Amino acid sequence: MASTGTDKQARPMATVRIARWSAEHPWRAITAWLVFVAVCIGVGNIVGTKTTDFDDNAKGELAVYQKMVDDAGFTRPASENVLITARSGSLDQAAATRVADEVRTRMSGLKEVADVAEPLPSPKGDAVLVSVDIAGDRKTADERLQPLLDATAAVQAAHPDLRVEQVGGESLNKALSTALGDDFAKAELISIPVTLIIMLVAFGAVIAAGIPVLLALSAVAAAMGLSALASQLIPASDNTSSMILLIGMAVGVDYSLFYVRREREERAKGRTHLDAVEMAAATSGHAIVVSGFAVVVAMAGMFVANDAIFTSMAIGSILVVLAAVIGSITVLPAMLAKLGRWVDKPRVPFVWRLSARGGEPRVWKAILRPSLRRPAITLTVAGLALVALAIPALSMKLNSPSDADLPRSIPIMQSYDRMTAAFPSTGATHAVGVRAPADKLDQTAAAVTSLTERIKADAGFAHDRDIEVTRSQDGRVFLLNAPISSAAASPEADASLNWLRTVALPQTVGSVAGAEFAVSGQTAGENDFVDSMNESLPWVIAIVLLLTFIIMTWTFRAPLIALSSIALNMLSAGAAYGVLVLVFQSTWAEGLLGFTSTGGIVAWLPLMLFVVLFGLSMDYHVFVVSRIREARESGLDTRAAIAKGITSSAGVVTSAAAVMVGVFSIFATLSTIDMKQMGVGLATAILLDATLIRAVVLPALMGVLGEKNWWVPRLLRSRRPVPAETDAEQTRQLDPVG
Repeated sequence: MASTGTDKQARPMATVRIARWSAEHPWRAITAWLVFVAVCIGVGNIVGTKTTDFDDNAKGELAVYQKMVDDAGFTRPASENVLITARSGSLDQAAATRVADEVRTRMSGLKEVADVAEPLPSPKGDAVLVSVDIAGDRKTADERLQPLLDATAAVQAAHPDLRVEQVGGESLNKALSTALGDDFAKAELISIPVTLIIMLVAFGAVIAAGIPVLLALSAVAAAMGLSALASQLIPASDNTSSMILLIGMAVGVDYSLFYVRREREERAKGRTHLDAVEMAAATSGHAIVVSGFAVVVAMAGMFVANDAIFTSMAIGSILVVLAAVIGSITVLPAMLAKLGRWVDKPRVPFVWRLSARGGEPRVWKAILRPSLRRPAITLTVAGLALVALAIPALSMKLNSPSDADLPRSIPIMQSYDRMTAAFPSTGATHAVGVRAPADKLDQTAAAVTSLTERIKADAGFAHDRDIEVTRSQDGRVFLLNAPISSAAASPEADASLNWLRTVALPQTVGSVAGAEFAVSGQTAGENDFVDSMNESLPWVIAIVLLLTFIIMTWTFRAPLIALSSIALNMLSAGAAYGVLVLVFQSTWAEGLLGFTSTGGIVAWLPLMLFVVLFGLSMDYHVFVVSRIREARESGLDTRAAIAKGITSSAGVVTSAAAVMVGVFSIFATLSTIDMKQMGVGLATAILLDATLIRAVVLPALMGVLGEKNWWVPRLLRSRRPVPAETDAEQTRQLDPVG
């Protein structure tokens, strides 16, 4: 290959230098990676994971309420309820009362119990309730829950003719964590063999298929440990580990797939193992680094939401992406150099012949033909199809996460429904806090009494139990719970919250100059969360788009390439939103996917979906465009470069997309509707992105732009990157092969 004197003096890119060292010192590189992963796991196990609680995420009125509680020194014991109902027919009140007394006796004898209330019959006479307070700090109440569950189970065993069940915050969390944890474990267990099967089809050899999976799993393990360490500063959410696995398996497998496929491709041309590794490092390795930074930028968009849950998931995602990038450019070259041709052993019969078959893929050439021959028409038709899919997203309704999203196949949710039907006050509650000025205690107390009377007279609230008002020792802070008669996420609950915040409280407590008030609780938190997501999403989108444009422009030195990349990703994200609305805001797919429509999309999903989709779609977009640019730099015209770049990357992009779609589709089978929505949204977007976007819209758009694709502003012309293949050739001073 001809090169100028200036080219010969060009310093090889970092990925090539790292790959060369790793390939020449494979055992050192492999050992260093294993030590790194082991240290991360060890440190994570030692420090443990600190998780978020309600107080970590309080904002707005919820934060004001929480400050009132903390400043006044209120202690709020965790409480449980034991519900006694008939298994069939009407309830024998005398028998139920005797069972309730037995519950009180057993519970009172436990050191884990602070107080047991008198049995409370339901207004309709169809149930009896016994409330129990757990002793000690409510934040560690789960550690003292089991004796209470055992006592309830003992009473149930002694009275099989009645239904005796325990429901409360701690027992709900325990049962749901177990059920949903099993759900996730099953999904995680399935995702590994699914990924391995796809890799076997892609490579046709067991070792080559296993390398991406092993590297992805090791990156996930390292990120889990680092995430535990990071949680000491920023607590992790319940979804952080699942997010790490989801993103880690997707990018970890893809990065290794890109690298290994390019190394095999170069060996097939006749290069030595070391030369092939360096060529893969200069091309796919460089694309991996760029893609990694693009994914990190997209995930960092979650920080803009200023929400503890999003922040923790952003940190976990960024850590696993960085771990996957580091592993791909360090230990992967060492493994490939050490294994040599053993990487293609043992071969899977028939599949190996298909994966190793040379020549241009005929199917992809046929798919590309319309985009290359009539790019403007193809772009218009395909673009309109994607826009049509995206149009339903304009009618998207956001629902806050609520109890309605949880599957009723879980026994404790059935118990919860029975309890709230018999005792509405045990369901959703508005928690009201009032702080009085020091010189107006009596006026504020009278205003709180007036507020209580107005709540009692309102049909939107539950009246099966009296409203209790708790006052701080200094008399300045009042707390009262106003239970509502409907579900926390219902329109009736929203109406009662709005009435409290805008009418009842301003007209009573608000009439006392200097008095402060706030409404907390599940409904308030959910409504405030939806408002926060609506405010944050435009900012997240804007910042992610801006940073992605900067990275793509700097990488390809071509602003039009960067703009087209962003436009294509926005199209696929919009289409995914539209599909979500069509599937989940309607009822036609309920039987197919096993859910009950809530008439909306979970509030956190659009923001999460956007950053994940933008990050992951940029993953192989960078790879495809890099191959097109590589072909263009070799001297081909734009149309020929598009054809060569897409057909040469078709196999690896198809395999990468198949892994993502396979893993995300598994999440669509989980029990909760939010996980189903995330799985369907991600799988749909990646499927559209890897087929319609990359094979039709991208080549058509680049065909329309023609030579304008490669326009470089004056500012960037002196920084034009050396073509990847040229860099590798000069680094090794190779003769061109094939």
